[in-house]
Amino acid sequence: MASNTQNVVRYSALLAGLAYGFFHNRTVQKEGAEAAVAHAQARREQLIADAKKAWIAKKNTPKSDLITDPEDPKFDLEKVMMSWDKSA
Repeated sequence: MASNTQNVVRYSALLAGLAYGFFHNRTVQKEGAEAAVAHAQARREQLIADAKKAWIAKKNTPKSDLITDPEDPKFDLEKVMMSWDKSA
């Protein structure tokens, strides 16, 4: 049979463990929520940066179908030279 001292120690440890678990769980949940907010903010900033890059690329794209990249299989040197003559 357990003595009164053993029961007090046993239940005190049980209550201390429950209190620790409760407060630790609150701390972990708070950190997780803060991390989720930070992740969402970073994601939004990345999407905005990608949209700006796409907009700038679209804005700076020439309106003609002239291909000036010599590595492109559809590259036509004559068309490029003719466009240079027109602009000069």
